[in-house]
Amino acid sequence: MQTYVIVMIALVILMTIADLIHKGSTTYFFNAAAKAEKDLAAGNAVCTVGKEDTRLTQLSAGDKAGILVSTIVTDVATAGEFANPVRRLVHVLTMYGFILFNAATAMIIFGENAADATLAQVWNTGAIMLFIGTFWFWFSFKVDGQAEGASWNSITLRKDMFSLSLMATSVTALGWSYVGGGEGIWFMLVILSTASLFGGVYWSKFSHMFFKPAAAYNKRIIKANGTNENLPHETRFGGKTAADDDFQQNRHSMELLKDAPMDMGLGIKREAPKHY
Repeated sequence: MQTYVIVMIALVILMTIADLIHKGSTTYFFNAAAKAEKDLAAGNAVCTVGKEDTRLTQLSAGDKAGILVSTIVTDVATAGEFANPVRRLVHVLTMYGFILFNAATAMIIFGENAADATLAQVWNTGAIMLFIGTFWFWFSFKVDGQAEGASWNSITLRKDMFSLSLMATSVTALGWSYVGGGEGIWFMLVILSTASLFGGVYWSKFSHMFFKPAAAYNKRIIKANGTNENLPHETRFGGKTAADDDFQQNRHSMELLKDAPMDMGLGIKREAPKHY
């Protein structure tokens, strides 16, 4: 089992690196960060939104540390990117269930006291949380079925591999625990489901767990220092002065948008996506 776990960890690392290289995520963010620092140092980052003074700000080490803490607390620990509170709860249940389950598994396999009752309770708690989170997601939020017209039983293997593997891992783990362990059919099913989960990282969404925190941190940094990848800081919600409002209204190539009100309301967020 120790060898098996080491092999799974190696697969996760190698496939995550391969996935990031394939998608160009690492190159993109490194280049974007380097360009932002260059523009910031030169003080000439392009500004297409109004005429804000002191838009560019040199961040101190303390500023960056604070942003890192905010990223960890908001974007990582509490899944703050989800506006839907139920979706956020589902994500938190799945994430912490996965962490507890895997941490307890490692401690049981590599620890000196594999029969510790507390570890067993943590392991089972993690598996139950993983079970609730993954199945709740599948039947309530799977591929945003209401918005995209996708049925809960419509399966695309590459797109759904991560969710299906997590669901299978939780079910087989709880089944193996219920029958009292051993090396029977439930044990083999646990091995198959975890091999699918960790061995399929390159074709699944698994690697985004490592990528998203870095992306969230970068997003906060470029917003705080003012570079913001040259994107608008204020769209049509009014500038600091009347001149800013006039600049924004006239920077559009569409005549319709030039006469549009500065605050155009909720837009597509006006109602829930249930058109199917």
